[in-house]
Amino acid sequence: MPEAPSLGAASLWRGHRGRLRLPDGLPARLGYDAVGMPTDIGRRVMKCLPRIGCVFADDQRWWWIVPSGSNIDVAWPLFTSYAVGARMTDLSGEYSGRSRLPRLIHHPQDDSPYTPPIPLYFMTCHIAGIQPRWSPGDASGPPQAI
Repeated sequence: MPEAPSLGAASLWRGHRGRLRLPDGLPARLGYDAVGMPTDIGRRVMKCLPRIGCVFADDQRWWWIVPSGSNIDVAWPLFTSYAVGARMTDLSGEYSGRSRLPRLIHHPQDDSPYTPPIPLYFMTCHIAGIQPRWSPGDASGPPQAI
C-alpha cells in the first residue's frame, strides 16, 4: 500500500469546516461523501477490494471516499456512518470538540479519490454477515443479519 502524504491538523481544518480534505491533484468531479466503519472491519475490507480510493482514519473508524449520492437507495449497515459531503461535523456531534479530523491513511494509485461504492457496500455487508439490500422506495427496514 503506498504511503499517504502527511497532512497536518491545520491543513485538514483550514477552510473546510470539518470536511475531509482530499489531497491536491485528485479531482472529485462527482462530489464526494464518506462512509465510516469500525477500524477492524475497515482493515478487512481493504484487503479484499481490488481498487481503493482515499481512506481516512481516526482511532475508531475508517472513512472511505465515495461519489456523492452513494447512499441513495442503499441500506448501509447500521454500524456504518454516512457523511454527506464528507462533513464530519454533521455526524450528530461525533467530532464536536475534537481538535482534528481523521488523517489520510491511503492515497489511491490513480487520479481518482473514489472507492467504488457498490463493491465497498457488498464487501462491508459480506464481512459483517449482513444481506446486501437496496431498491428504489424499499421501506421494509434495515438489513437483517444472516
